[in-house]
Amino acid sequence: MRYFDLHCDTLTGALHTGRSVVQNEGMHMSVEKGKYLAPYVQCMAVFVPDRFRGEEALAFFDRHADFFESEAKSGAFAVVRGGEDLAALENGPGVGLMLTVEGGAALAGKLENVAHLRERGVRMMTLTWNGSNEIGSGIGSEDTYGLTPFGREVIPEMERAGIAVDISHASERLFWDVAEIAKRPLVASHSNAKTVCGHRRNLTDAQFEAIRKSGGLVGLNYYNAFLRDEPEQASIEDVYAHAEHFLALGGEKTLAMGSDFDGSEMPRGITGVESVEDIANVFLRHNLPESLVDAIFYQNAADFFCRYDGAL
Repeated sequence: MRYFDLHCDTLTGALHTGRSVVQNEGMHMSVEKGKYLAPYVQCMAVFVPDRFRGEEALAFFDRHADFFESEAKSGAFAVVRGGEDLAALENGPGVGLMLTVEGGAALAGKLENVAHLRERGVRMMTLTWNGSNEIGSGIGSEDTYGLTPFGREVIPEMERAGIAVDISHASERLFWDVAEIAKRPLVASHSNAKTVCGHRRNLTDAQFEAIRKSGGLVGLNYYNAFLRDEPEQASIEDVYAHAEHFLALGGEKTLAMGSDFDGSEMPRGITGVESVEDIANVFLRHNLPESLVDAIFYQNAADFFCRYDGAL
């Protein structure tokens, strides 16, 4: 089967524990584990913790981008920078990894660093992690101001550069500020439905509708705390429950997958990328057409990044 995953933290975890993204033990994701999929495209986030700001945050990003490039020299995976790279992987065996950023503090508060990230291959960036930064207020902060003046410059600059604006982890005020000024589709790379599970990180129906109308994507997150209000009881079935809710809101072309591998605790029945077929089989058992399951697990995300190629 084909699989496109909008978010994992494996790159950061591997560098910090001396492991490889190609082959490792004890992590949710590796190239070797995922190569049974045909193809498998994984967004590899550089997760910038909230303790890093300014030039220290930019240096943190660059260390991880260097690590990503060194891993690519193995030849075990293709680096995905755009639609041509996706086309080369289409309908065949092979793994492609796309560099993304989790936490806009990586810009160090300087607009020119948007171009720097794009030159290094970044195709998507969350504006914040849980805390607030130079761009705006995160969902875990008590700040309610939304976009800063700098953030209002960052959004069009990202859109011009071809870096998708990811609003997972954004405060609700930040979300709506971005939705008001964005010209290109929005992404919530790893966020679920607040109607199904009330965690603050999940999306309201109104937020999902705004992303859907923009032509964007919402990646279903496997983190047990985002799946169910009783996390210890979460299972694969809860992933489907969030999909079912979003589909009822017209999300056939909006839904994608955003596992949060190696950045969260998995529910019962999911141990890592080796469980992807099991998740898809749950969707099929609920009588979703195979074409829709393929769209959710691969095609919607592939189509999005092909459309997002180039600059405005």
